[in-house]
Amino acid sequence: MKPSLSEFIGNTPLVEIELPFSKNRFRIFSKLEMFNPGGSIKDRPALYMIQQAIRAGRIKANTHLVESSSGNLAIAMAMIAQQMKLRFTAVIDPNITKTNRALIEAYGASVDLVEERDEEGGFLHTRIRRVNALLREIPNAVWLNQYANPDNPAAHYRGAGEEIVRDMTVEPTHAFISVSTCGTIMGLARRLKETWPNIRIIAVDIAGSVIFGPSADRRRIPGIGASRVPEQLDRREIDEVIIVNDFESVEGCRLLVQEEGLLTGGSSGSVIAAIRKVAPQLPDNSVIITVLPDRGERYLDSVYNSEWLPEVERVHRPLATSHVLVDQDSSYLRNAS
Repeated sequence: MKPSLSEFIGNTPLVEIELPFSKNRFRIFSKLEMFNPGGSIKDRPALYMIQQAIRAGRIKANTHLVESSSGNLAIAMAMIAQQMKLRFTAVIDPNITKTNRALIEAYGASVDLVEERDEEGGFLHTRIRRVNALLREIPNAVWLNQYANPDNPAAHYRGAGEEIVRDMTVEPTHAFISVSTCGTIMGLARRLKETWPNIRIIAVDIAGSVIFGPSADRRRIPGIGASRVPEQLDRREIDEVIIVNDFESVEGCRLLVQEEGLLTGGSSGSVIAAIRKVAPQLPDNSVIITVLPDRGERYLDSVYNSEWLPEVERVHRPLATSHVLVDQDSSYLRNAS
């Protein structure tokens, strides 16, 4: 029997990288999720959610999958749905890159574009309302709901989390993980803390996201942040939050290219920007785990376009308003400075 494409999802490389601000001070290990067949970490939850839904009898041969996604999960689901001969419609918004939309459509999926901003100034609420409308309109439609599906964090717990524990040769002191649906950080945090109870879990969010509180900023980079608090977020699993902006994320992406030859997506740059921002505060000999979620080719017309960000947005966010600690007794946030 020939191997299935889905068999090659996971077991991505874990490599050590060296950046100017970390050299001779601390070590950074990065999980390179762009090596998944669909090009991102979202291959993992897409496959696992579909597999679990098939086992539960929710997905049948005539099922039409519907999902809200800004890009990577939709690409992953389109790829897997095509392989399984399932119909799939992705509900997207104007923040999606041209390349991501083209990839979704190249895999044979349909796209449904919402253009009305929601009450938070983003598109997430609007996308979800459109998903619910499509569930009423499309026969045999099924929404796996990446935002609240427990199989989302379970995929990362069993996947990347297990692989990091298996492959790390030294004990990590910190994990910097970007947030959106919060499936990745919840799954990884639980698995990493089981093996290394003292590890600091640091959520990396983008200015304009409301996951950890209201924000009036505009965010442009897809795949990080959200305009609503995800149902699966449990703040008790997180120790600190670092907030970066689009410009700092772009700088992080370009630094990875310059120093390591890694062409990554915007949220990977956000993670690097977060580490760079707090580098002076990190103890010497710290060992950091990061996850770089996707590849950079799909962002050539945005993150890697020197004209993409308006001049007025090319500023750095002060550390004093970017670093907060999570009170584990109350799950409230307090400024770290």
